[in-house]
Amino acid sequence: MIRIALREKEKRRRISPEEGPIRLIICPSRELARQTYEVAGYPPLRSLLCIGGVDMRSQLDVVKRGVHIVAATPRKLKDLFAKKKMNLDACRYLTLNEADRLVDLGFEDDIREVFDHFKSQRQTLLFSATMPAKIQVFARSALVKPVMVNVGRAGAVNLDVILEVEYVKQEAKIVYLFECLQKTSLPVLIFCENKADVDDVHEYLLLKGVEAKIRHFFLQSWGKDVLVATDVASKGLDFPDVKHVINYAMPAEIENYVHRIGRTGSETTLLDLKHLLQEAKQRILHVLAELNDPMEEAESIANAS
Repeated sequence: MIRIALREKEKRRRISPEEGPIRLIICPSRELARQTYEVAGYPPLRSLLCIGGVDMRSQLDVVKRGVHIVAATPRKLKDLFAKKKMNLDACRYLTLNEADRLVDLGFEDDIREVFDHFKSQRQTLLFSATMPAKIQVFARSALVKPVMVNVGRAGAVNLDVILEVEYVKQEAKIVYLFECLQKTSLPVLIFCENKADVDDVHEYLLLKGVEAKIRHFFLQSWGKDVLVATDVASKGLDFPDVKHVINYAMPAEIENYVHRIGRTGSETTLLDLKHLLQEAKQRILHVLAELNDPMEEAESIANAS
């Protein structure tokens, strides 16, 4: 998008006041929108960060001068449209960053409303590390003859990431977590399933003298320390130099596990985890190795008969 925008800028007149955006990127969270904006803000292009918590007047000043690329969250974008402060008359490219997360958070209707603001043909791109059925259904219903492009297998883990699984009883988990932190260099990400666990882990680590931060607030910089977060920090965000990602509990869906470890359960989820480890040629804990796959058993019976 940046390359095309620069090429167009060289070939045509400068962008006019109140013209644009030419390209729109929608993100599920303010943090991801900010990081996307920082990448897209390539000089001499004019870019706009459209999120809550940012002064509206400064956003409107960028729009009035003309803007090439906008990185936005759905609700803030919807608010600008409702106030007739911005339009998509000149927009040709739409990107949904972490599209599955946008659907998970209930933004599907908001995104469809954004589609209605386009006045001419556009190219729409949906990005995600996983492609669960729900996002495929959304793509087929919202786009015209969508094409899926996979880099590797969608939902597979990065082979450069070493995966280690340990079976720890609930009452011993937080002590074992502290032991793990003492064995690795910082920064470290710790993922919990809910805010209550985030608070408990954070309080425990502070008592142990660990400089930990929690992800309940707007994240701009977390430094060379420990970040304790829910899955809100697992989708798309870039955390440079992370050495270790710890899953304090397995997520309910295997897709969330893939997103979490990319920043560097139930029995069904554990079975999915076993398959991921097998595919990545990683050590498989005996607890996982003993899990029986009903599909494999059915295939064995069919072959035997």
